[in-house]
Amino acid sequence: MTESHSSAGVAQATQLRNVAIIAHVDHGKTTLVDQLLYQSGMFRSESLDKLAGGQHGLIMDSNDLERERGITILSKNCAVTYTREDGEQVRINIIDTPGHADFGGEVERVLRMADGCLLVVDAFEGPMPQTRFVLSKAIEAGLEPVLVINKCDRPDGEPQRVINEVFDLLVDLGADDHALDFPVVFASARDGWSVDDVEQIPTDAKGDLRSVFEAIVKHVPLATGDPDGPLQMLVTTLDYSEYVGRIGIGRVFNGTVKTGQQVAVIARDGKMRNAKVAQVRAFEGLSRKDVAAVHAGDLCALIGIENIDIGDTIADKDNPEALPPVTIDEPTLSMVFRVNDSPLAGQEGKYVTSRQIRDRLMREAETNVALRVEPSGAGDEFVVSGRGMLHLGVLLETMRREGFELAVGKPKVVIREVEGKQYEPLERLVVEAPAGAVGSVMELVGARRGELKQMEPRGEMTHMVFEIPARGLIGLRSRMLTATQGEAIMHHAFERYVPMQGDVPGRGQGVLISIDGGPATAFSIEAMGDRGVMFIEPGTKVYAGQVIGEHNRENDLTVNITRAKALTNMREANKEAFTKIKGARKMGLEQALEYIEDDELVEITPESVRMRKRMLSESDRKKAARQAKG
Repeated sequence: MTESHSSAGVAQATQLRNVAIIAHVDHGKTTLVDQLLYQSGMFRSESLDKLAGGQHGLIMDSNDLERERGITILSKNCAVTYTREDGEQVRINIIDTPGHADFGGEVERVLRMADGCLLVVDAFEGPMPQTRFVLSKAIEAGLEPVLVINKCDRPDGEPQRVINEVFDLLVDLGADDHALDFPVVFASARDGWSVDDVEQIPTDAKGDLRSVFEAIVKHVPLATGDPDGPLQMLVTTLDYSEYVGRIGIGRVFNGTVKTGQQVAVIARDGKMRNAKVAQVRAFEGLSRKDVAAVHAGDLCALIGIENIDIGDTIADKDNPEALPPVTIDEPTLSMVFRVNDSPLAGQEGKYVTSRQIRDRLMREAETNVALRVEPSGAGDEFVVSGRGMLHLGVLLETMRREGFELAVGKPKVVIREVEGKQYEPLERLVVEAPAGAVGSVMELVGARRGELKQMEPRGEMTHMVFEIPARGLIGLRSRMLTATQGEAIMHHAFERYVPMQGDVPGRGQGVLISIDGGPATAFSIEAMGDRGVMFIEPGTKVYAGQVIGEHNRENDLTVNITRAKALTNMREANKEAFTKIKGARKMGLEQALEYIEDDELVEITPESVRMRKRMLSESDRKKAARQAKG
């Protein structure tokens, strides 16, 4: 976000609304926010592309990973002033939330700042697992939804079916009668129009989002709070600046917070200290501007309070009273992070030591409240727990881009103990696959303890809903794509904890392991063609103990992949140059994390993702196997 340094206050609107926008991944809420900014006059259309760097055109997705993945990871705030037809001005604080369950830590906190929510749902797909997850959080927070059926320009859209599905979902989540009587707006965020009646959908893609603005004004409660009472502000998000340090962002529930004010800071554990607010910044458009004061009901950013933390209450110094603390869902998945000690360690990364990795993880845990970092008791290893594979995968991808080198172990679900019994996370899995692939999908999910709950046709695809232990999801995506020739779409979200289910099958296939170091040769790769699928190409540098392919049998096989062909004459040498080799299977970071077994690691550097055995020496592995049996 850009900062401006004028001392003027935010233009006073007669009314104030705080609204969160929630939706499943890729249902268009970030596009909708951009259009609301544009149509409120905050930006000219050419400014949108300039601010978005010409990629996706989405201002709100400012993080590189968000742009590449097309998802929102970090919640962001902005403010618009909407002028109604009678000239009345309404200030609307918009909170754009992540749509993926793995970023539930973000979702829960920012919903505390809102008084209502826009529920954005695709006109064809309807409510999906993450819709369910985020909406359940909104219902728990007491927010009543305004339904925006987006992508109504889709020829296969079925708005009426989607309305019925949202109603059923709200009933399922235990919403009260008032919330069940939700208003509906039909829209196309991409084309920038909205209507109140499905019969009014324009055919020429012209119009505006006035219906969305009016729905917010009419159905989202007015922001309340006593501006003259003792100060109470809850810090729900942190930002960081190299110039001013930590910046606490949150909502003022009571009183007024002023620049230069002496305040009491009440931590989550109840400890209290005094501090001084150096600067108060209010939201205006996408920027923050210095203001003299922010009153009850509004959102703001505070600068100058040392060690300000998420969940802190900023209170009146003479009459301090804490607000209810932020509650966060517990992590469901953990991984071991450790120093990279492979033969290729230190060749590509800038930060390679245990201390550097530890400091980076501790810094992340300060703002990423759904993350837990603990020493594993094995020297240079840390157990990092998060909300799911995407949550931890994004952290690892961010670290490698920053120049870190590290190795991580197989993801494991976090098991809870309840009254002496072990409980594991159960996930709600939605799969859409072509009709011809339904049998393969059901066989694959069933083998992993999945239970079919619902199945119905949707056009040429079949929509299936399962409940499956989180353990069964590890490695499922790649196998699902293989079984359906890449046509299946799957989404999942945490449902609840249940008693431990039976065993879940592992990988099934063994791996090909390099016995030597050096560049892989085309001759050796071709010779291995009937043994399995390779993960590397000719010329790739490998080392002893590196996993270089998948064996087509259940056992692991050690192979020499660096052996060159003995040259007998020129004709033989030329012949090798024209050898045809099967394409390698490229394993990205998340695919590699899902693929490995307990005795393997993923080596992550700024340039490479490699898989390897924990014990690089074949003799060490054989010795350990004998000890395990004996």
